[in-house]
Amino acid sequence: MLQDKRNDLDSEKQKKLLERLIAELSKSNPDLYYQPTVQIARLVKEHIDEGADLSVEDRALFEGLSQRDIQVLLSLH
Repeated sequence: MLQDKRNDLDSEKQKKLLERLIAELSKSNPDLYYQPTVQIARLVKEHIDEGADLSVEDRALFEGLSQRDIQVLLSLH
């Protein structure tokens, strides 16, 4: 039960962080909204891998997530 709550909390944090990362990417790519989810997920993954300005805790939230995992998170949003 406690693990389920922890997973839910992590999921909510991931969604909020994902929104922030997309907002950052949108500044340099105004047409991002019109891109397919797979393209957005690729850009987010590259942004994270290239050293996006993330805290250690935020970086840990996305550690181990693949581009496909990010794509699924985007589709749930």
